[in-house]
Amino acid sequence: MEILKLKPVFKDYIWGGNRLRSEFGFESELDIMAEGWMLSARNDGENIVSGGNFDGQTFSKVINDNLDFLGLNGKKFPFFPLLIKLIDAKNDLSVQVHPDDEYAMKAAGEFGKTECWYILDCDEDAELIFGFKKQISKEEFKSSIEDGTFLQYVNREKVKKGDLFFIEAGTLHAIGKGILLAEIQQNSNITYRVYDYGRLGADGKPRPLHVQNAIDVTNCVPPKPKAKGAGIPEEFDGFTKQMLVKCDLFTAEKYTAHGDFTMTADDTSFLSLLITDGNGKIGEFDVKKGDSLFVPASYGEFSVSGNFDMIVSRV
Repeated sequence: MEILKLKPVFKDYIWGGNRLRSEFGFESELDIMAEGWMLSARNDGENIVSGGNFDGQTFSKVINDNLDFLGLNGKKFPFFPLLIKLIDAKNDLSVQVHPDDEYAMKAAGEFGKTECWYILDCDEDAELIFGFKKQISKEEFKSSIEDGTFLQYVNREKVKKGDLFFIEAGTLHAIGKGILLAEIQQNSNITYRVYDYGRLGADGKPRPLHVQNAIDVTNCVPPKPKAKGAGIPEEFDGFTKQMLVKCDLFTAEKYTAHGDFTMTADDTSFLSLLITDGNGKIGEFDVKKGDSLFVPASYGEFSVSGNFDMIVSRV
C-alpha cells in the first residue's frame, strides 16, 4: 500500500483562463486551461498515477484492483464517489443547476451533483450567482426564462478569498468571472444550463440549454444561511485546521502546515490531499502548489512538514 500522486486532466471550456498554467505551473497542449481535474476516475477525464508501483496506470484501474483503498465508507458507493477540480473562470460560467441522485440516475445512470466551492483567489469585484433572492414558483421560473427576465430573480453574492459555498443539488448557480476556486463534488458531470449569455461553442453554434430539465430539478428558493462560510480555524502543533464542509456525501477541511506533524488514514475512508499553495513534504513526496495525492484507507500514519495549504477530502 502506498500514497499515489495523480496527474491532473485539463479542460478547455470557453470561459476559462490560464492561471492554472501561469500560477500553478501546469503544462498542457490546450490553449485554455479552464479546469484541472485533480481527483478523477471518470472516463471523460481520468487521472494517471505518477511514480511508484502503479506508475502509468489509470486511477480507476488502481481502485478497481484494490477496492480496500476506498475504505468502509467509500465501498458503500456504486462507483468512485468524488471528483475534485481547480477552476479558473476568466469569464462568467453559464447559469446552471445539477440534479439530485434520484433524477440523475434515471436520466443518465450516474450520481447527482452536490458540490462545494472554496475561493482560492478572486478579483476585487468578483461575484457569483447562488440561488434566488426570494422564493418563486416553478411556473414563474419557467416564464421568466421564456421572457428573458429570470436574472432579475437570482441571488448574487460578492466573494473574497477564503469564502466557502455549499451548493446542494437543485441550487441554481454560476461562477462569475475573475474567480479561482477549488471544487469538491460528487462524481458527476451532469449540468443543466439555463442561460449562457448567447455564447457560441467550438462548433460556432450556441451551446445547448436544458430548460425543462432545469425546471424539473431547481429549488426556486433563497440559499440556506448555513450554506455559506467555513468553520473556525483550529490551531494544533505544526498546523491549523478549518472545516470547510461536512455532509452525508463528503467532508472537506483546509489544512495550513507551518511545521512538522503527522496525519492518519484509517479504515473508514481514503484521503484526497490537494496542495493549493506553498510547498513541503508529505510522506516520501516533495509537494508543491498544484500537487494532488491519494492516501488509501487503512494506510495509517504519515508525516507532513513544510509551509503550505491543502484541502483534505474524504467520504
